[in-house]
Amino acid sequence: MITRRDCLKYSTLAGVASMLPTTLLMALENGDLIKRTIPSSGEELPIVGLGSSATFSSVARSDDVSALEEVFRIFFENSGSVFDTAPGYGASEEVAGRIVQGLGASKKVFWATKVNVASRGGGSADPAAARAQIERSFQRIGKDPIDLIQVHNLADIPTQMGILKELKDEGRLRYIGTTSTRTSRYPDLAKVMREEPIDFIGVDYAVDNRESAEMILPLAQDRGIAVLAYVPFGRTRLWRRVTGHTVPEWAAEFGAYSWAQFFIKYAAAHPAITAVTPATSKPKNMLDNLGAAVGELPDKALLRRMEVLIESLPPA
Repeated sequence: MITRRDCLKYSTLAGVASMLPTTLLMALENGDLIKRTIPSSGEELPIVGLGSSATFSSVARSDDVSALEEVFRIFFENSGSVFDTAPGYGASEEVAGRIVQGLGASKKVFWATKVNVASRGGGSADPAAARAQIERSFQRIGKDPIDLIQVHNLADIPTQMGILKELKDEGRLRYIGTTSTRTSRYPDLAKVMREEPIDFIGVDYAVDNRESAEMILPLAQDRGIAVLAYVPFGRTRLWRRVTGHTVPEWAAEFGAYSWAQFFIKYAAAHPAITAVTPATSKPKNMLDNLGAAVGELPDKALLRRMEVLIESLPPA
């Protein structure tokens, strides 16, 4: 485990470690992360994971991926587990698979990847292409069964979900699901949630992007479907809104000592959310993000106070 002394030893982590309370760092060292249960199985997952879009994807495409190696090292040393990726995120899946296997950490990861092949002439997806993409994911990840594969952005559910169901029945997938980060597709997502035997969905959810809480998250609770929450920072939108502002002192009531923890804890506080998966390519941000999985989560009154604060700031 990484210790406070270790953190302060490394320049990349010194800044964030020096700002975090000793109790929080000790909790990280001990693996005392908040966990949520996958409804379909009872398996528990840490409530903060790691995504691989955005900056992670950019670094994965570069010649030097040493920063991503350190991100994963910090992730594993502090009991991180859920890693969300996709073949559509450039080199993220391939590079992550290579790093994780190089660290000998394949068993520590809850691998969540996706399938999404181009449709044929605007119609259905090519089943052979979808199967080939999935087999490449097995090769890159080096794990069989894979923990979770989701149909990316509801792409041709009949074809691609059908393949995932077959693979789950064969024991090659532990969980299956689908994703959507477009509000306009929420009715389609709800239809899949009602009609397909899925274990997971992935949706965007943030303090200034709460549309999924109106229909999708309550439905997930009703149907016993786990939820991965994407883009809790609104990509870069929330960071722009809080530029020049410090985290309010009252955020310490629920253990948020940075804006990252403030935003992640907001998303994690919804009872339907199983794990929040912000992407990062910086080790210090990985440690900071994991800090959101320690201590308390805001209650209803504090959640509203968080919303009011962000709503009071100029839009990005």
